[in-house]
Amino acid sequence: MASKPVFKEYRQNQVRLLPLDLNDLVPEGHLVRVVDKAIDSMDMSVLYARYPGGGSSAYHPVMMLKTLSYAYATGIYSSRRIAKATRENVYFMWLTGSQQLDFMTINRFRGERLRGIMEDIFAEVVDLLHREGYISFEQYFLDGTKIEANASKYSWVWGKNTQRYKKALQEKVAEHFRQIDELQRQEDELYGDNDLPETGNGKEIDSEAIRETARRINERLKKEPDNKELKKSQKAITGDYLPRMEKYEQQEELLEQRRSYSKTDTDATFMRMKEDHMRNGQLKPGYNVQTGTENQFVTGYSIHRRPGDTACMKEHLEGLKQQMGKLPGTITADAGYGSEENYEYLKSEQVEGYVKYNTYDKEKSRKWCKDVLRVQNWLYLPDCDQYVCGNGRYLSFLYERQQRSENGYTSTVRVYECEDCRDCPYKERCVKREGEDANRRIYINPRLNELKVEARERLNSETGQEMRSRRPVEVESVFGDIKGNFGVRRFLLRGLQKVSIEWGLHCLGHNMRKLAMVQG
Repeated sequence: MASKPVFKEYRQNQVRLLPLDLNDLVPEGHLVRVVDKAIDSMDMSVLYARYPGGGSSAYHPVMMLKTLSYAYATGIYSSRRIAKATRENVYFMWLTGSQQLDFMTINRFRGERLRGIMEDIFAEVVDLLHREGYISFEQYFLDGTKIEANASKYSWVWGKNTQRYKKALQEKVAEHFRQIDELQRQEDELYGDNDLPETGNGKEIDSEAIRETARRINERLKKEPDNKELKKSQKAITGDYLPRMEKYEQQEELLEQRRSYSKTDTDATFMRMKEDHMRNGQLKPGYNVQTGTENQFVTGYSIHRRPGDTACMKEHLEGLKQQMGKLPGTITADAGYGSEENYEYLKSEQVEGYVKYNTYDKEKSRKWCKDVLRVQNWLYLPDCDQYVCGNGRYLSFLYERQQRSENGYTSTVRVYECEDCRDCPYKERCVKREGEDANRRIYINPRLNELKVEARERLNSETGQEMRSRRPVEVESVFGDIKGNFGVRRFLLRGLQKVSIEWGLHCLGHNMRKLAMVQG
């Protein structure tokens, strides 16, 4: 005969004599205690300064920062979900002192109170890690990743289209102005009354010129209210030309040298993402997130609107120097950062840079070293300033030209051309220019070649090999944790400043998780 099951006593409405202490429900060494202790040991004066005083009392800013930090450390990013957790989750209730927050309070604190100071708060986190001995801030491993913006994939504005449409509109307006000039000339011959603008003066047509023309035509219409031609011109100018020109000028202002932006988040630029599920190279609105690490702790970050990493390095390191007061002793980065501008910057800052250039890994292959079409394998004759190609032809110096980077850095490039490529067996593969008489031209940056030699020596050294082996483990593991383990594939907030706050909280959350792991 089966025995009767026995259950523990269950009384849902049991009355307790003493109030429940939430502290007893939070284990020692739990992540929430790590967050609480870490933020309590940081200088929060920059956060207190955001509260000028007066009015009704506000929630304590340290409590708010702890709540956000713990939320991001546990993968809760929505303000409504965080607010719900302060009502239902024991750890959040312990952290807030049983204060129940609403989502608007959380949104205001995250979007307004932390605006402009998130980098300073994160610098306090890095300083704490340094004081506790988890990092030395002497080694810095830099890499970038692209995160999709909270914007429509089909709300693009392309810079080239804006320029093309604006130019077409300028030509159309110029033709209209010429017709107005002709009308003015004919009326002047009849009435001798010259008060319309000199529209065909050769100046670039912009919204101000169109607006001034509309004003002068309006004045003329007050004298001749029945003039149909002027009425027609006024309608076309104010109803069509002026609004379109103002739209194109606004687009150019928002572009700021970028190639594109999204209408739903004008700070976001269309970029190619690694997560290309359609496998068609589709461009998506996003941000280039630059992140530096040491011992898999995030020690610096910045948000950029340029897709390429090369142009972001100097700006990122300048921001890091401003936040921390100095730069680390060594900086390690992949080939995406190898440029004359970046090498010169590291040199000027007296930083030991272990930064690859784009052909560093290829130069080690046998195929590369034996390729007769590669300029790197050609002989240079310094006495006569000539190159000898793989087929024994001489390339002589033609001229120098200046080349500017996205940041405005100027490089000097020397151009050489082969004496005669007509009967060369390699011409079809070697010469990219079209035409029977086209010869091979090469573009040499002498200063960059010198810097590459120095970079190669550092990279091949014993320390360089160690740094290169650590770089993917350092940075990629951080990206893998934030993007892979905690699903940060798309920002929730919009605009450069709010996105910077959001990524700062993600980095802070990662550091808290890492801190809890090494302490546990």
